[in-house]
Amino acid sequence: MHAIRMRYQQLSIYTYSGIVLIATNPFQRIDSLYSPDIIQMYSGKRRGELEPHLFAIAEDAYRCMIRDSNNQTIVVSGESGAGKTVSAKYIMRYFATVEDSERPRKHSRGSKGDILSETEQQILATNPIMEAFGNAKTTRNDNSSRFGKYIAILFSDKAEIIGAKIRTYLLERSRLVFQPATERNYHIFYQLCAGATDEEREALGLVPVTEFAYLNQGGDAVIPNVDDAAEFQVTKDSLGTIGVNADIQKKIFEILAALLHIGNITITAGRTDATLHSTEPSLVRVCELLGIDSLSFAKWITKKQIVTRSEKIVTSLNYKQAVVVRDSVSKFIYSALFDWLVFVINKGLASPEVEKSVKSFIGVLDIYGFEHFKQNSFEQFCINYANEKLQQEFNQHVFKLEQDEYVREAIEWTFIEYSDNQPCIDLIEARIGILSLLDEESRLPSGSDESWINKLYTNFDVDKHKNYFKKPRFGKSAFTIHHYAMDVTYESAGFIEKNRDTVPDEHMDLLLATKNDFLKEVIQTSIDINKPEIAASTVKGRPGTLTSRKPTLGGIFKGSLIELMNTINSTNVHYIRCIKPNEGKEAWKFEGPMVLSQLRACGVLETIRISCEGFPTRWTFEEFVGRYYMLVHSSNWTKSITDIANEILKSTITQPDRYQLGKTKIFFRAGMLAYLENLRSQRLNDCAVLIQKNLKRLYFRNRYLEIRKSIIQSQAIFRGYLVRARIEKLRLNNAATKIQSAWRRYYARKCYLDLRNAVVKTQAILRGHMVRKGLLHGRQERAVTTIQRTFRGYIARKDFKADLRKIIIIQSLFRRRQAFQQLKDLKVEARSANHYKEVSYKLENKVVELTQTLATRTEENKKLLQQIEQMETHLSAWQEKHNELQAYTKELEAEAETANEHMKHAQALESKLSELNDMFQKSASKMESLESESETLRKSLTDKSNQLAEAMSLQKQKEESVNNLNEEIEKLKEEIEKLSTYGPATGAYINGNAMNVNSANRAINITSTTKLARSLKRHSLNTTLPAVEPEVSQMTPQKDFSPRPASMAAPPTSPGYFAAFGDAGDDEFYASANIDEEIEKILDSSDVVNMEVAKGLVESLKIPQLSSHSKATANEVLFPAHIINLITFEMWRLGFVKESEVFLALVMQSIQEKVMSFSGDEIISPGAFWLSNVHEMYSFVVLAERNVLENENSTSMSESDLEEYERLVSLVKHDLENLEFNIYHTWMKELKRMLHRMIVPAVIESQSLPGFITNEGNRFFSKILNPSNTPQYSMDDLLNLLNKIYKAMEVYYLEDEVVRQVVIELLKLVGVVSFNDLLMRRNFLSWKRGLQISYNITRIEEWCKSHEVPEGTLKLEHLMQATKLLQLKKASIKDLEIIYDICWTLTPAQVQKLFTQYHVADYEAPISSDILKAIANKAMNNGNDVLLLETVPLDDSGPFEIVEPRQLAALETYIPSWLQVPTLKKLVDLTLRNSSKM
Repeated sequence: MHAIRMRYQQLSIYTYSGIVLIATNPFQRIDSLYSPDIIQMYSGKRRGELEPHLFAIAEDAYRCMIRDSNNQTIVVSGESGAGKTVSAKYIMRYFATVEDSERPRKHSRGSKGDILSETEQQILATNPIMEAFGNAKTTRNDNSSRFGKYIAILFSDKAEIIGAKIRTYLLERSRLVFQPATERNYHIFYQLCAGATDEEREALGLVPVTEFAYLNQGGDAVIPNVDDAAEFQVTKDSLGTIGVNADIQKKIFEILAALLHIGNITITAGRTDATLHSTEPSLVRVCELLGIDSLSFAKWITKKQIVTRSEKIVTSLNYKQAVVVRDSVSKFIYSALFDWLVFVINKGLASPEVEKSVKSFIGVLDIYGFEHFKQNSFEQFCINYANEKLQQEFNQHVFKLEQDEYVREAIEWTFIEYSDNQPCIDLIEARIGILSLLDEESRLPSGSDESWINKLYTNFDVDKHKNYFKKPRFGKSAFTIHHYAMDVTYESAGFIEKNRDTVPDEHMDLLLATKNDFLKEVIQTSIDINKPEIAASTVKGRPGTLTSRKPTLGGIFKGSLIELMNTINSTNVHYIRCIKPNEGKEAWKFEGPMVLSQLRACGVLETIRISCEGFPTRWTFEEFVGRYYMLVHSSNWTKSITDIANEILKSTITQPDRYQLGKTKIFFRAGMLAYLENLRSQRLNDCAVLIQKNLKRLYFRNRYLEIRKSIIQSQAIFRGYLVRARIEKLRLNNAATKIQSAWRRYYARKCYLDLRNAVVKTQAILRGHMVRKGLLHGRQERAVTTIQRTFRGYIARKDFKADLRKIIIIQSLFRRRQAFQQLKDLKVEARSANHYKEVSYKLENKVVELTQTLATRTEENKKLLQQIEQMETHLSAWQEKHNELQAYTKELEAEAETANEHMKHAQALESKLSELNDMFQKSASKMESLESESETLRKSLTDKSNQLAEAMSLQKQKEESVNNLNEEIEKLKEEIEKLSTYGPATGAYINGNAMNVNSANRAINITSTTKLARSLKRHSLNTTLPAVEPEVSQMTPQKDFSPRPASMAAPPTSPGYFAAFGDAGDDEFYASANIDEEIEKILDSSDVVNMEVAKGLVESLKIPQLSSHSKATANEVLFPAHIINLITFEMWRLGFVKESEVFLALVMQSIQEKVMSFSGDEIISPGAFWLSNVHEMYSFVVLAERNVLENENSTSMSESDLEEYERLVSLVKHDLENLEFNIYHTWMKELKRMLHRMIVPAVIESQSLPGFITNEGNRFFSKILNPSNTPQYSMDDLLNLLNKIYKAMEVYYLEDEVVRQVVIELLKLVGVVSFNDLLMRRNFLSWKRGLQISYNITRIEEWCKSHEVPEGTLKLEHLMQATKLLQLKKASIKDLEIIYDICWTLTPAQVQKLFTQYHVADYEAPISSDILKAIANKAMNNGNDVLLLETVPLDDSGPFEIVEPRQLAALETYIPSWLQVPTLKKLVDLTLRNSSKM
């Protein structure tokens, strides 16, 4: 109880006591304790890993069901007002909303915006319904359950909720007709009166609550802080959720209103009988609502019929009997309606198909607790009987667990005595027991409470039952039963009537004959549900006959209780005991005696007693050694864990019977833990004294050694100074002597060298002057000769070129005049169709002659080229010889320059110089002859080159003339055909010179070409106009027309066609038109283009890998978007609007499927790569939309075409925005999942700071005992993941805003998950742990600063302040104020939670109770009970805004060579050629 009190004062309402979870009612809403975030925190956690909570019990049951494939039951018990209903409701909510990471369900759940399945919604909807129809306000509880219920949540083989089934026990029917002071009837009646509309009030005859006899007995009908009208709407919505439509709800409310009116039926009392008029207003209203006959109903309320063997006797009832009959009808109808609701719920949640798929279930039993009032009646008797059965099962379960553990650990043990309440149960349910006597008396027509109590005294007031049954000393209407919790005295008044609880047959027949089909269905359903009890109540009479008798309430309850116990015994049971801390329902008030009595009543003390009878304290070997290793010598620490434990036990415990060694645990008798703790404290104190002694000795010894060392160092320094001074003096003397000798030697050598250098320089100057004078004279003579030769050649070439230019000008002018005259003649002749044949024949002859001339000239050119090659060969040989002579001359000059080095060889050099001069003269003369010969060769080569150029120009002119003639022939043919079709020629022709096509490599302007022009271009492949196609197709060629071979006739749109007529600019246009036709052909084959883009460019694309050495260029990263943009541009330019819509839809679908096919680490690079490419496509479409808006007035497109084009661009832009968001969402979802697995092990559990390593529970042998205790991930792993993500975004050119969004969202996830996990850790928080986590946070901060995202650290503020709190001093109230100032972002509830979870180390002083109380008071008075931070959903990418589009100046045409897309490469090549033409 002390532990419960301390935790309750610290605002912790849950406490473990062995296998039992004790839940203390705070009488205050603590929504933060049951938020979705808390639900997810307990998912997958073992019991004891986090703080005690009913979610831990629910999770334990769920895990046991999956692991053992066994059904589970959670028993929630406690007295009225202890919080059983709320606890059961939260357990159901946990099962319906928790997300199991190991076994994901059909849909994912997060912290907000969750969508539950229809079954889960229906399960949660049962709570408001059952509370409205089965709960009421009592003196102890504002929402007391007046019935027991067992909800079995059904699971499939995949551990998914597929349904539920509800069983109810002992609905308190009497509450419908009677309520004690300050209590209320069932909630549904008050909700109906408060929430009904005006039309419903008028139709149902509803009046204020104070005017209904069934509702005004308790006094104040209002519950504080409860809005009955709002609750009524919740009830209606819940009914709709389980499948009860509005029409059925209306009929339910009619029955409820009829029950209220039954209570207002006024019965007139006579002397011996009672009367009731059929025109009584309330009676009439009841009969209208229920559809029954008012005369018959009024008759059988005041009359009863006795059936004998021969006749039926009708007698009158007195007033009390008539009221009882009236109330019994209302109780029966309400009970039937309650049974019908349960049946409808079960029908919807546990259909036959669902039951076939059920593999296991988890049952939640919300049963009434042990009750003891001043006056106890039949209801309290049944409730306490049920608690006796549950307590027996609980004791057996606890003892069995204790026994199983002893057997499992193979220790020696003796049978443990525990109080068995089987005699008390036999007293109640035996063959001749209280219930059997009650049933027997209830079936007698003249049975009474007095007769029944006398039978009890006769049968049980004997020695056999004296320990469990007592007769009061005063009065003869009560009896006392010794229950397991306490003695309870029951008043027998009303037992018989409540046990019968039946409706007269006449009323039953009347109700079954109702015109209200819904009421008939309700009653029939109730009868069918109770058929098993009726069959069980059928007993044998005479041989061969059966006697059918009506079931009693006690018999039904006994049968359902036996069935419940069988269900519980077949499942694995978990216990939650709810405690009511005070009688006045005051928030956070703890009354010790009241709590102690409840602990005794719910069996917790008995559990502790059973445990204490055996070995109440048990430790695993690892825990025991880690706690008490210091009790033995350190030489024993290297042994095995078992040997160390044996050494500790042998050296500390002298009585072997005080402990037992199991297989994995050590079991101790009561009191041994305190004894070992005392020894441990003494040992630690002795060690502390020993450490202090050695530290002091070490300190003074170190001080002495430092003083001694300083003295020795001082002496050494002084002696060294004296020796160094003496040595310095000797060194100076030796240095002076050496300097003098060196200077004298230096001076003498310097004088000698100066004299020698002067003589040598004089000789060198004189000899050099003589040699230079001779060389300069020869150089001047050669220069003069070269200048004269060059000038004379220049004058001759200049005159020749001037004459040649004048001759060419005269010839060109004359030839031009002749060509113009010939052109005029040809045009005149071309207008006459009669001369066509002559011209054709002449041109053919001319072509033949030109062909022959061309062949002759070609042969001549070949001969000339051969001669030129021979001459070039000779020239190159002479040039090589000339180069050799020049090289030899240079060598001689070099030798001549070095001839004056020695005076001894002067004569030899002079003679050799004269010889070289002779050789030079000969070489010079030879050079002159070679130069003259070279000049002759150059001239001949120039002549030959000129002849060759003239021949090539002549050949080119001939080819041009041939082409021109061919074109002119074709032109004449076309004109002849037109003349033959339309008549005489007018001399005009169509010119398409006005069209202009934009280049793909210049600034993008998509609207420069109109849709009309593009439409015409789509038809430019035809050679005739569309309007005359039928006529042209019927034309036949002339008889005398002979088509020419293709090699001799140029196409109409070939280059040079317009050049023949003096308009060469149109050649470029038609060349561009031909390229456009090729592009159109490619785009027409849309299947090929779509396949290459979808397969080659998206699905099988090799994404550029991340590299730390070199960064890929933008073209190498964004080429998929550039190619797609280029195709889109060409489609829009050439009028393929519909095709482009299909193309872009296919591209976006392929990209989305490609990105979604990745998961885990694989998605990091593809996600960033495609996100960047999609944004590039988006930027292109935005630019296109901007161009449309800017050129809306200047474009020549029609209004409808412009609207279609604008619609397409807007649609594509919207789709690209959605695609970019979808890629970002998928990418971030996978990144969060990867990061989420690392956060807790890396940030919370990893210990990177050496010297401050700690372990849960401060185990000394943590490394030895738990070698695999290393976290799965470290901070290096987490930072490597962040680096990889950041590198991908940087390499693939994502915008800085996107990078910042991603990093901040990921760090937000790190901060929230780390803080929430840290807050819920049990026996984990310590100042060392805070230091380790702070170091990990520092590493994240450094990462943020190095990557220029400093604002990301703000997302870790809560975690940073929590670690500061762990490291701060906590010794006084002033320290507490400092903590609140420093940790200002933490709420008082969070601070209180951290203090509660703080694990005080052995070397720390415990946190005083005053500080804990102060923290609890601040948290209680603050009003902000937020505990966990709002969870960052893993299935949501977080806020994402599409950044501004990129600035695009031109369409890029880069395409990798390794890409296997031949059609796309051809399209890109054509686009480049087109751009070069424009």
